[in-house]
Amino acid sequence: MEIKEAQKLVDDWINSIGVRYFNELTNMAILTEEVGELARIISRKYGEQSFKESDKNRDLGDEMADVLWVLICLANQTGVDLTDALKKNIEKKNNRDVNRHKENKKLK
Repeated sequence: MEIKEAQKLVDDWINSIGVRYFNELTNMAILTEEVGELARIISRKYGEQSFKESDKNRDLGDEMADVLWVLICLANQTGVDLTDALKKNIEKKNNRDVNRHKENKKLK
């Protein structure tokens, strides 16, 4: 699926099943909540924290998809084309960081 397709799919779902978008501030709070849930799973799976019984059946991919869903909602309601934004962001990183990581002694 292309990013543009994902943005349209989310928009269609919001307008047919979800009734309407939550406002931008609410979606920002929801995004923060979803990132926290993702962090919780990663800290337990890859970090030093142990799983609580309630965390054991959480799906990492599903948590990532929740983050992506809300990010797409925010992009849709603020008029951001994520395909274009990502292309510009990669170009920025390619120009800014062309040697930055290669020269970072911490990464060697």
